Amino acid sequence: MLTLEGLRVELGEFSLCADFGVARGDRVALMGPSGAGKSTLINTIAGFQAPASGRVLWNGQDLVRAAPGARPFSILFQDSNLFPHLTAAENVGLAIRLSLRLTGAETEQVTGALARVGLAGFGDRKPAALSGGQQSRVALARVLLMARPLVLLDEPFAALGPALKDEMLSLVAEVLDVTDASLIMATHEPEDARRIARATVFVADGTAAAPVATEALFDDPPAALQAYFGHGLLQ
Repeated sequence: MLTLEGLRVELGEFSLCADFGVARGDRVALMGPSGAGKSTLINTIAGFQAPASGRVLWNGQDLVRAAPGARPFSILFQDSNLFPHLTAAENVGLAIRLSLRLTGAETEQVTGALARVGLAGFGDRKPAALSGGQQSRVALARVLLMARPLVLLDEPFAALGPALKDEMLSLVAEVLDVTDASLIMATHEPEDARRIARATVFVADGTAAAPVATEALFDDPPAALQAYFGHGLLQ
């Protein structure tokens, strides 16, 4: 279980507070205005941003001093975070071993992960030879092989068209089912939250509120959420 205990992040004049938990298997959306702190919160959980105070706990263990790679989390950014000089298979293989010296069985695992996300036969291609959606699939295959218990998504599919984004969210749901992982996903779109997140955290005015059931939140939104989305957009 992830617990943000009295967490406070400060960046210049900006500050963000969070105090809530995410249980194993939960799927949580982060929603709020641009600049409210959704990405900052994800970066703090992942270890790329140090908090001013408070703790990031995983099953009771404080991870604040742990390096990003030592945390039991995987993360997808908007740019997919692929290495351009490596092939799709090599980018996925990093989930197993950074040296990329893989056994035959491990190479088969990479091939299987690419096939699961619809990229069978694409292993030898480098990112520049792949479309944006295909790059997202490679990154997702890497997450599948990492099999870490918490997946962090920082709007990785924002640049994709509606149909392709919906397809990618379906793939994310499949990966979560296979790995039994929790999810925290930053998004601007109510339909994305409805599509995959059982609960939603509204981030605004320096606070990431405790998770609320997504449909319940949208059925009876607080004034700040209604003002952000405008009349009728939550219906």
